[in-house]
Amino acid sequence: MTEQLGTQFPQFYLTVPAPCPYLKDRLERKVFTQLQGALAIPLNDALTHAGFRRSQNIAYKPACESCDACISVRVVVDEFRQSRSFRRIAKQNLDIEARVIPSLISEEQFSILRSYLDERHTGGGMSDMTVLDYATMVEDSSVNTFLIEYRQTPPEARGASPLAFEEKKLVAVALTDRLGDGLSMVYSFFDSALSDRSLGTYMVLDHVQRSRQEDLSYVYLGYWVAGCGKMDYKTRFKPIEALGAQGWEPLDK
Repeated sequence: MTEQLGTQFPQFYLTVPAPCPYLKDRLERKVFTQLQGALAIPLNDALTHAGFRRSQNIAYKPACESCDACISVRVVVDEFRQSRSFRRIAKQNLDIEARVIPSLISEEQFSILRSYLDERHTGGGMSDMTVLDYATMVEDSSVNTFLIEYRQTPPEARGASPLAFEEKKLVAVALTDRLGDGLSMVYSFFDSALSDRSLGTYMVLDHVQRSRQEDLSYVYLGYWVAGCGKMDYKTRFKPIEALGAQGWEPLDK
């Protein structure tokens, strides 16, 4: 009986305290478990609903002793309506085509990722990521995951013969999990030279549209931390729900 239980129920572990990546002068701890075997997909679903995030074959959640600032949030797809600024961003990026591809990396993707990390996340937990690290992040997965590439037709090619998707300029990438009730945006990045296009917001809008087309209810955006400027954009996608003591409830921000 003990052996059977060991194969059905995951074991959870707790990390040692480390500097918080979101709030200064605070320490973070995480509880985590492995996602592997036949139960990896349903376990990833259940843990995401419980506020966990996935990284490779690990599901983790903040477990800080004196802080509960990290709040899981998700967009309610059926009730989402585009604001004027969202419509402007969508129109600005009409020259971009998005396509789901298998979870396999390319040098082109990694080049954009390295530039993105160097420009926007210097000193962060992923700042020293190598191509091998990136391959592990994307390709080492036991759950239902995929990549979306976003490619732009170069201005000089407009009006000429249509380019194949692979010939267009890669400008952004999203690593996404498909859950039973939604899409979970695991990680996304974009060409930092195109920051005026709001590609991070554009990718969320694209995931909302994809979820609507697939009759999925939510887009999971990970954690929101009040007072962390890098995460403020998440609360713009209204209505948005936050996971609290009573379950998922509207976030009034």
